Amino acid sequence: MASGPQANMRNNQAMKRHQVAVLALDGVVGLDLGTPAQVFGAARDGSNVRRYAVDTCTPTGGPVRSAARFTVLPDHGLELTEEADTVVVPGIHSGPPLTDGVLDPAVAAALVAAHERGARVVSICTGAFVLAAAGLLDDRPATTHWAHAERFRALFPRVKLDPDVLFIDDGDVLTSAGVAAGIDLCLHIVRRDHGSAVANRAARRCVVPPWREGGQAQYTEHPVPASGTTGTAPTREWALHRLGEPLTLGAMAAHARMSVRTFTRRFREETGASPARWLLQHRTDRARLLLETTDLGVDQVARQAGFGTAAALRQQFQAAIGVAPTAYRRTFRGHPPARNRV
Repeated sequence: MASGPQANMRNNQAMKRHQVAVLALDGVVGLDLGTPAQVFGAARDGSNVRRYAVDTCTPTGGPVRSAARFTVLPDHGLELTEEADTVVVPGIHSGPPLTDGVLDPAVAAALVAAHERGARVVSICTGAFVLAAAGLLDDRPATTHWAHAERFRALFPRVKLDPDVLFIDDGDVLTSAGVAAGIDLCLHIVRRDHGSAVANRAARRCVVPPWREGGQAQYTEHPVPASGTTGTAPTREWALHRLGEPLTLGAMAAHARMSVRTFTRRFREETGASPARWLLQHRTDRARLLLETTDLGVDQVARQAGFGTAAALRQQFQAAIGVAPTAYRRTFRGHPPARNRV
């Protein structure tokens, strides 16, 4: 067994890991259940040290049946939520929260107690029904899978539901849309906790895009481009390598060999965002990464990220993140700033 200073350092780092409790209820969605362990488990620092410990619990500590007809056998009961720094509730495909808007009192009490002592509470997909049934979403902005929006509004009229976004970060309570949006939200949490470099490494391990903007539209009825047609993916890849250059809509459409109108329509179909919004988000993300990982001046960061001037970068940072670039860098070198909403 390893011993000595290095082993002690690793033990201390392990002790400091952020504890995530994943609360599985009957009817749990399999992908949602596995997402936190996969994404948070992939979040490691530059020394390959894991930043999170992820464990699964159920209301009784006993098995629950998943929506995919397999049984989940956990290691913990609700006591896990008493020590967790973050509690994640995956989506469910059945059960009283989804059908009647009610929740097992013991589960509701555990979630409320965790929130009241300062734990971050997160839902994926229809897990929002569970948080709402516990009263944790009253008078708050939240989202869930678009297909369940009508039912959600009927059951929980006090919640400020926005079914058109991928996820919402309301500080200590975060909610996401369905399926892959849970991955986006978990990566956002990693980015919020540990910065872009750790989040990007986690995304690379999971073989997923490192960033999709939370305000991006859910893919509700977007058609798949017909086979053989030319999409916008090559142009998006081209643009990502030229973020520091002037990139007009006309130039991007010309690269794709489309009219501006056709390019804009196909771009929105494929990404859920307009070209301008997509470009602004990637430039902001580039600026964040440069501020976190380099000592470049704000003017240089602005130019390399494509904002042109420090003033333009400051304006975007203030609007998107709520702080100035210098304050972001200063704060991030200790702990990254929380974002109230994406």
